[in-house]
Amino acid sequence: MKLGAGQLFEIYLDRSFGVICPPELIPSPGQYLLAHAGGSDSPLAVPVFFSDSAPNGFRSAPLRNIDWQPGTRLNLRGPLGHGFSIPQFARKVALIAFDESPARLHGLISIALRQGSEVVLVSNSIIDNVPEDVEVQPIQAMLEIYQWADYAAFDVGRENLKPWREKFGGKEQAKSPREAQVLVRAPMPCGALAECGVCALTIRHEWKMICKDGPVFAMKDLL
Repeated sequence: MKLGAGQLFEIYLDRSFGVICPPELIPSPGQYLLAHAGGSDSPLAVPVFFSDSAPNGFRSAPLRNIDWQPGTRLNLRGPLGHGFSIPQFARKVALIAFDESPARLHGLISIALRQGSEVVLVSNSIIDNVPEDVEVQPIQAMLEIYQWADYAAFDVGRENLKPWREKFGGKEQAKSPREAQVLVRAPMPCGALAECGVCALTIRHEWKMICKDGPVFAMKDLL
């Protein structure tokens, strides 16, 4: 984990941000930085996830209700949390955004393509910069694509874990691919420093903190 300074250089239409920062602060897909705008009145830092590479930094996943502007200076801490890890054996990769933008999964596309994998992106939201080699399917095709894959990465909000689990009950769960991981989104104001409990999640009858034990978890643990 590092501390450092960054700066916004661009705001995109989907409310994602271009961030300039030292290379050691760039998170891997699934990890995040805690960012606090210099001079901001807000006492809470904001979790910023990687979406795509950019010159001298990275492009973030969309950040809603943030009033940052190009040129805003940021105090950064990270990278934090456990990210995604595509296994070397994976040749059929499913990236599934269950309830929001697939931007937090976007960084896995280039990794999968470099190792010769087929990639299917499943989402009802559209993002730019998706390579032509990537097939895009609506969320209605989730179970079919999940069964096709030998690795699946999901993005789901903590509040939607129950309906997400219900989709994989019974025999669907038994037919799981060889490996699957899930990024669970939740507010993470302390970034694993204070164990404030805001991002608490129950797994196997134990309390886990998404900010430090996640935000990426093994799918089998969540089911």
